[in-house]
Amino acid sequence: MLTRYMAGVVAARTGDEMSGPALLVAGLAATGSPLLGASLLAGLTVSAAVGGPLLGVLLDRARRPGRLLAGCLLGYAGGLLLVAYGVGRAPGAVLVALAAVTGLAGPALTGGWTGQLPLVSGPDARRLTRATTLDAMSYNVAGLAGPAAVGVVAAVGGGTAAVPVSVALLLIALPAAWTLPAHDVPATAAAPPPVLDGVRVVLRNRVLRRATAGSMVSCAGAGMFVVSAPMLGLELAGDSGRGTLLLAVTAAAGLAANGLLAWRGGPRRWDTTLVRSTALIGLGMAAAAGAGAFAGAYWMAVVAAAMVGAGEGPQLTALFAVRQREAPAGLRSQVFTTGASLKITSFAAGSALAGPLSAHAAGAALLAGAALQAVAVAVFFHRAGR
Repeated sequence: MLTRYMAGVVAARTGDEMSGPALLVAGLAATGSPLLGASLLAGLTVSAAVGGPLLGVLLDRARRPGRLLAGCLLGYAGGLLLVAYGVGRAPGAVLVALAAVTGLAGPALTGGWTGQLPLVSGPDARRLTRATTLDAMSYNVAGLAGPAAVGVVAAVGGGTAAVPVSVALLLIALPAAWTLPAHDVPATAAAPPPVLDGVRVVLRNRVLRRATAGSMVSCAGAGMFVVSAPMLGLELAGDSGRGTLLLAVTAAAGLAANGLLAWRGGPRRWDTTLVRSTALIGLGMAAAAGAGAFAGAYWMAVVAAAMVGAGEGPQLTALFAVRQREAPAGLRSQVFTTGASLKITSFAAGSALAGPLSAHAAGAALLAGAALQAVAVAVFFHRAGR
């Protein structure tokens, strides 16, 4: 069961990881400016704050949550196709609005899957820890394959060619989602859905509150890195595709770091891991900004991207471990989708701000992202130092 889950989640998340860079490249190809692509990416992600909590309620109260996940995959795929078709044909405001509607299903590709891990792994704590690490590694695999695929497909087939490939991967994940195990429906299922229960749990639990707040700040900085990457490649190597490949370097480093983490059996204190990994992300982003000051220093950007990934991998694993540890069993999907939606929305805010900054200079957006990582470290450190 875990093998089928991992195959589906890797396909779904690879398609998701392709979708953002694919829209960025499509917008850049159509207008010659990063503004449209950054706006589409922001639209795709900003609506997650609305979709996440409601999706979590529905997943916790559905006997077959996989069927709902499959429907979200279909909706997300269809929306991406419509946005891609409209680039260069429809007004930008219309496309951003359509991207925002599509993004309502976005948390299904992140926290929606992760919330089902106890159904897949069973009640054994050791198996759940292993499944959590593998699930976090799936983000790294997707982050490695997705941007790399965008770079290759865009180079061969043009600026909008990567979106259909992203959609195909989302559709490949449908069988795995559809066949996820059933679970017992809560006794309160006949009552009106408590949409804000997951939010309340996050706000009232000090550990979840700080982990969520810190991850939101860090994710806003990550949005700046993603938007800046194509422009950084253009500045350093004369090719935005080379910048997109930096995201693959980041994912590869994250996968390697998480593999090492799994081999060592995980740290004794996940809260401390959040602090250290976020600090490394900030250092990497600052180094990437420094690379932009030297013409032809693409290799420096590669090293910086690897530093970012070496921090992002363990950070995500630690965040999942904290949520699994702290979330009540009956509200686990809500906690994960609420956390995911808040992170995605923060990513959207960072992406929107990075658009005009990176249009001026990629280094400006990268420095802003590094500053946000410093703020996130302060939030995490306060908890870890208790």
